[in-house]
Amino acid sequence: MRFRDLKKQKKNQQNKQEKKQLLYAKYSDKVKALIVDMFMIYAPILYFIAYVVMGSKEEFQASQLAPFIAVSIYGVIYAILIAKFGQTPGKKAYLIKVVDDKTQKNISFFRAVCRFIMFLFSATILLGLLTPFYRKDRKALHDIVCGTIEIEVKQ
Repeated sequence: MRFRDLKKQKKNQQNKQEKKQLLYAKYSDKVKALIVDMFMIYAPILYFIAYVVMGSKEEFQASQLAPFIAVSIYGVIYAILIAKFGQTPGKKAYLIKVVDDKTQKNISFFRAVCRFIMFLFSATILLGLLTPFYRKDRKALHDIVCGTIEIEVKQ
């Protein structure tokens, strides 16, 4: 064998060992974390907009702009938390962290916003939320597009 081939083979083995060390987050934990985030972040935003800003739930339901503003505020808060800490309160509760799939470092704010928008899209078409069942690395569509991965962190 040529030296070049041996070096390439050794590098491939090291990459495989590094990938094996990552513990991919379980799908059930991802769903539980999302539910926790909905109650801890999104529900207070909805309450504030519906009752403090709009005055009543009927006014909120009649408005087309209010739900969009609520989702936008949630998206910004989500992106800030993911960019700064790699975790939201729900993800922290289930020991999940969102990182770059190549470097395993936190992602930027704009990449986190893109990931949130892609999550909304993939949740809308449902196909994106089913992709983790068919992949070894359990990446959803928004993770594939944004180059991120959700891993389990040790406490």
